[in-house]
Amino acid sequence: MIPLRDANPSREFPAVTYGIIAVCVAAFVYELLLGPELRVWIFHYGIVPVRYTRADVAARFTAVEQAIPFVTTLFLHGGWMHLIGNMWILHIFGDNVESALGRGRYLVFYFLCGLAASVLHIVTNPASRIPTIGASGAIAGVMGAYFMLYPRAKVLTFVPIFFYFTIIELPAYVFLGLWFLMQFFSGTFSLMGGGAQVGGVAWWAHIGGFIAGVVLLRLFRGRR
Repeated sequence: MIPLRDANPSREFPAVTYGIIAVCVAAFVYELLLGPELRVWIFHYGIVPVRYTRADVAARFTAVEQAIPFVTTLFLHGGWMHLIGNMWILHIFGDNVESALGRGRYLVFYFLCGLAASVLHIVTNPASRIPTIGASGAIAGVMGAYFMLYPRAKVLTFVPIFFYFTIIELPAYVFLGLWFLMQFFSGTFSLMGGGAQVGGVAWWAHIGGFIAGVVLLRLFRGRR
């Protein structure tokens, strides 16, 4: 399922959401300019679980070097489709969550969801030497918050069924609920296979981000 738009206009200009998108695009352009150095860059600024689970590997890095990837990974992407897909989802769901939380709280909320996503990915893939990058964990947190805030908002959705293509409106709780179930079952199967990133997707980062969004919403929404 591919969301095209939601029928839920925001009350305010989503400055933080657009700012995050702009930084991600700028970071990706910089990645393209790195050439052969990109591989080292990704290993240094992406989340590599074994850096945090093996003492002999962790000893090679300072505390700051270990902390930085939890932020930088949220702005790096592995290709055009990875970038466009993430930014499109954030564009659709981020404006309303930003409006509900307020810009400052939304920004902190976004980073904490990304942190939760990275931590769960490390816990479920402790021996992985594969760097994980992308904003999808934090964006999953935004989706979790949207799921709670606007469950009945309509999401115009492109649905390919074998060779048949259709566009339908789904309630947000249906679209986001199905999305979460897909991540959960895929993540469960990945654990059965030893915790590998099946198809290059960090399923448990998505799950962790979504759950964090649901849990943190009450704290960050406050009295707004």
